[in-house]
Amino acid sequence: MPSPSPRHREQLDLFRALPGDMAPRDAQDLMAFPFFSLAKTPRIQPIDFRSGGVTVRVEGTREHGIATIWDADILIWAASQIVEARDAGIRTSRLMQATPHEILTFIGRGTSVRDYQRLKAALDRLQSTTIATSIRETTGRRLHRFSWVNEWKERAGLDGRPLGIELILPDWFYAGVMDDALVLTIDPAYFKLTGGIARWLYRLARKHGGKQPQGWQFDFPHLYRKSGSMARTYDFAADLRALVARQALPGYVLGIERLPGDGTELLTFRPAPRTTCG
Repeated sequence: MPSPSPRHREQLDLFRALPGDMAPRDAQDLMAFPFFSLAKTPRIQPIDFRSGGVTVRVEGTREHGIATIWDADILIWAASQIVEARDAGIRTSRLMQATPHEILTFIGRGTSVRDYQRLKAALDRLQSTTIATSIRETTGRRLHRFSWVNEWKERAGLDGRPLGIELILPDWFYAGVMDDALVLTIDPAYFKLTGGIARWLYRLARKHGGKQPQGWQFDFPHLYRKSGSMARTYDFAADLRALVARQALPGYVLGIERLPGDGTELLTFRPAPRTTCG
């Protein structure tokens, strides 16, 4: 993987990951648009989403494929670290250092050798995935191009002892995380969601539904386009119905309604009522 010039590294102060528990935080732009593959099998076909003035195009390499929504957990970890440090008055940076154990435990994964290898594979996909988007570009005509991780490397001491991982985040992602209005806390139970569509739908619900008592609704065709899914429309709709049947999203109650006339299905979601004790 390419190394930055010495001058480039000198401009970035190293931010060491903070210890302890903290609230998971997600970047709203990543929650609202199809930036990640929802499949666990490698996806080579680009994601190409256009709606109004928004353009999102995501491409992956044949070797690694497009970064998946499970790989995005690493970005949630990074966003959580940056916001926690910023709020505590600690200087942050796009150059981050942590141990694999710290990242894996935060995102609810195991810490075996196999989990470590999967973490490295996820970092490879994040680095090799390229994005071109008009989001946050004021003219709406220019595209910002970047990868989710500019570079990453394993560090070791002079004795060969592992010292952890260093990674450099792109400006586009870092700027969004540093803007408090563009970050939302998410339920830690999110990391336990195993399905790609369930994970994507939770993030969409959290972004659009928020804490609104009346919730939100989207028609099935719109959800399909917004997901970037490669599943057949029939299978995608079946997955949505299954999620409603299981009430699988933490913090939200899902429902299905039909439009009068053509019978188009609508997925509704609203915040789940809080339980009280005593």
